[in-house]
Amino acid sequence: MASVNPIPQGFHSITPYIITSDASKLIDFIKLAFDAKEIDRFETENSIIHAIVQIGDSKIMISDSNENMKPMSCFLYLYVENVDETYKNALMAGATSMREPTDEFYGDRGAGVLDFAGNNWYIATHKKDVSREELKRLAEEQMNKIQNKD
Repeated sequence: MASVNPIPQGFHSITPYIITSDASKLIDFIKLAFDAKEIDRFETENSIIHAIVQIGDSKIMISDSNENMKPMSCFLYLYVENVDETYKNALMAGATSMREPTDEFYGDRGAGVLDFAGNNWYIATHKKDVSREELKRLAEEQMNKIQNKD
């Protein structure tokens, strides 16, 4: 008997699954904002019961909500080649800005957007590696700045 990989090809151990009131609209948004590819879609006359989109090397599962599965949003951290360009694309696709692109102390340049379904997307480009010791020092400095603002 042939052995079967317990994790299907192309998937990782954890895969986000977004349940939304308008899966078709969310899929269109993700494709436009993040250059995602639609991998699969199963639908009835009125509803998408399961779809898969791929951004880079990662997949997201999406479906329409129903009486047993209520809509739920999530927070996704998305690494991209160019955060500034992707941020602009997300805004053009209809997202709301939560945070403009900013260089972070931990080596990423990041920005945040919110889609129509309430999903938070933190978009980042890794710009430099920061040692664990330096990261700890910089994080403490950052926390002191935040605490001293009050």
